[in-house]
Amino acid sequence: MSDLPVLGVAELRQHFKSGKASLLDAFRAAAPTVAAASRLMRQLAGHVDRTLAMLWSQAGLPPGAALLAVGGYGRGELFPYSDIDVLLLLPEGLDAYQPGPLKSAIEGFITACWDVGLEIGSSVRTLEECVSEAAGDITIQTSLLEARCLAGERALFKRFEQHILQALDPRAFLRAKQLEARQRHIKYDDTPYALEPNCKESPGGLRDLQVLIWVARAAGLGKTWPQLAAKGLITSFESRQLQRNEGVLKLIRARLHVVAGRREDRLVFDLQTAVAQSFGYEGSKGQRASEVLMRRYYWAAKAVTQLHQILMLNLEERINGSQDAAMHPINERFLDRGGMLEVASDDLYQRDPHAILETFLVYQQATGIKGLSARTLRALYNARGLMDARFRSDPVNRQTFLRIVQEGKGQTHAFRLMNQTSVLGRYLWVFRAIVGQMQHDLFHVYTVDQHILMVLRNVRRFFIPEHAHEYPFCSQLAAQFERPYVLYIAALFHDVAKGRGGDHSELGGEEVRRFCRAHKLPKADAALVEFLVKHHLTLSRVAQKEDLSDPEVVESFAKLVGNERTLTALYLLTVADIRGTSPKVWNAWKGKLLEDCYRLTLRRLGGAQINREAEIEARKQEARQDLALHSQLPGTEEPLWKTLDVSYFARQEAGELAWHARALWRFVQTDVPVVRARPSPVGEGLQVLVYSPDRADLFARICGYFDGAGFNILDAKVHTTRSGYALDTFQVIAPDLDMHHRDLVSLVETRLLAALMAEGPLPEPRRGRLSRRVKSFPYTPRISLRPDERAQRWLLSISTSDRAGLLYAIARVLARHHINLQLAKISTLGERVEDTFLIDGPALQQNKLQLQIEGELLDAISLAA
Repeated sequence: MSDLPVLGVAELRQHFKSGKASLLDAFRAAAPTVAAASRLMRQLAGHVDRTLAMLWSQAGLPPGAALLAVGGYGRGELFPYSDIDVLLLLPEGLDAYQPGPLKSAIEGFITACWDVGLEIGSSVRTLEECVSEAAGDITIQTSLLEARCLAGERALFKRFEQHILQALDPRAFLRAKQLEARQRHIKYDDTPYALEPNCKESPGGLRDLQVLIWVARAAGLGKTWPQLAAKGLITSFESRQLQRNEGVLKLIRARLHVVAGRREDRLVFDLQTAVAQSFGYEGSKGQRASEVLMRRYYWAAKAVTQLHQILMLNLEERINGSQDAAMHPINERFLDRGGMLEVASDDLYQRDPHAILETFLVYQQATGIKGLSARTLRALYNARGLMDARFRSDPVNRQTFLRIVQEGKGQTHAFRLMNQTSVLGRYLWVFRAIVGQMQHDLFHVYTVDQHILMVLRNVRRFFIPEHAHEYPFCSQLAAQFERPYVLYIAALFHDVAKGRGGDHSELGGEEVRRFCRAHKLPKADAALVEFLVKHHLTLSRVAQKEDLSDPEVVESFAKLVGNERTLTALYLLTVADIRGTSPKVWNAWKGKLLEDCYRLTLRRLGGAQINREAEIEARKQEARQDLALHSQLPGTEEPLWKTLDVSYFARQEAGELAWHARALWRFVQTDVPVVRARPSPVGEGLQVLVYSPDRADLFARICGYFDGAGFNILDAKVHTTRSGYALDTFQVIAPDLDMHHRDLVSLVETRLLAALMAEGPLPEPRRGRLSRRVKSFPYTPRISLRPDERAQRWLLSISTSDRAGLLYAIARVLARHHINLQLAKISTLGERVEDTFLIDGPALQQNKLQLQIEGELLDAISLAA
């Protein structure tokens, strides 16, 4: 200690700050290599080591004490803005909390660390306290496992190391770390392919590698990958692969810290481009620089996931002594080893490459198999080179793959395993191109391959009785659907051409046609699969954007699908697809629109001509029965109904007709707006009725209220009575309002009425903050304004990034030009909106005014981009 220079706090602070800045500057200027990142991390740790040692030498602590680096810092590697955790280890008999010189010295040391710029996390314990607290806390055990002595009494540190290792129970530690990892993986959606992954904590991240080393150290099996290889837990090749992919992840994390200028372990959209540029990546016509970076990250994370699984299974066997678990032959190539599928010999796949795909078929078929053993995973990892063009075109392999798809169970787990082990992308070469492919459409939250597997899972669930409660109607349809494998193939291919440019539905259709021909699918099934891939977006578009009360819309869609089997398949795939994009995209209202479209089309396919008059009369009769059940006198509905035209009855369901009549029968000629709300019959949000003398800015004022109150409008049905009253119905949800429905109904009825009674000009729309995703992936606003066949009504379609106040901004433009709104379909797809309005008004008949309106609408929605 006497050799260390004595520096004042201010001088030491400057020394530490300038030294760190110099290291970071050198790293920024250096080529972005794994070696540069490793060098920086060692140098940063050494720089902190020396600074702490100087402070320790000046702190006046008792000679028997020691200063230890613990946690990540204990490994001797430090990321630019990582935590600096230290332990002040005291000899037995000293009390750090008793007032006196010791307590003052400790407080002085910790204060000096912070004054110098070292934001340490510190603990002060005796050896016995360390052992005692570690026994009850797995986090403390883990932190102390990698401790390093920085200064002070080395003999005390040696005793500390011995006691900590002796106190560890390797089996209990393994079990705790496995449970901890499982919980962490679930928190990060159990996938390495999140669009904003945490390169430390996500599956396939650095934490997975650290867990392996911790478990191995606790069992005395080694501290490095080469040491684990020497113990026979991994091969030399796997050791090199672990080192290489760990280096990639460390490099990305170090660059991320430097670019962010703070501790940031998430590859968030805001930073992806800047980090990519720090690597020297450049965008091209077909790919952004950030996509190049993320593809590199995903491939490293995938390799880590595979190798982690192999090594963890080997560690588990070694620690639990289950290497000699009972094995039962399944066939001559595979064994059941304690519920894990094991290859009968390490060279099975080299001798018989057909066994590669057979692995997953056996996995589906064999009872009691819950996974692949480490030996099987390793054999698959080493067999990747065998899966070449010849392998893909082999008739036996094609037959096996088709059997996996057609098997009665297990597709979800089998295909996930095939993707995790790289088999899926090597057999379906077209699939390999979308592994780790990001989607910049503002509503998918998964990479393309993960989305596809999610859709496959959703389709499978329709056919599993245990999941019938999730989507009863889909399960009901699936129960009658023959040869469901056509849906599984359609799910696998529906987005497989994403990222190529061009229409991915058409390109995907071409790919699946080749697949069906190569795998000799029956002609009818092949045609259906190709149709589903080409038209997997059509049902969603018709249901959410077009007027289903128009018989021509239903007639046209019925002609497209042609028959009930195709319609049912398209419906099931569409529901599964929407549910597989993001948890935020699906809602009960979307479900209702899709089901309505399905039922109307099915009726038309059955040969029933859509007789609007008969349907309306049946709807009215059902509404009268509803009114009678609510003790309304016969004829209550007539004063209101006499003022309404056919389009009103065509667009409202019987329950809504009855609700409107009950709410408005006394107010048909009112001078004051009437507002009524109720829990939505769909089961989510509220249904809100507004009845008022019509005026040009009415819709805008309603939208303005909902926007300001934090409601999202899912749907709007707008009608004008013959006597000049507006009768509008809205479906709204309030994701951020935690209120009982009764309180919410009262709030809306009171405050919306007050907003409608207000005089004066319409207030300016809110300039809501844009989300990070919208800022990172701006969506070009688009407007389409086209007339119907008779040029009496116009269809206005708007696509843009979502933001607060958007619908209100649109409504203000329409109000300014006295444009009447007849129907509004509001579709929010994550961070993007696809809104459709049926409108009319004299201004639309004049080309000059029409261009002006379109320009103003673009200006209004461009605020969101």
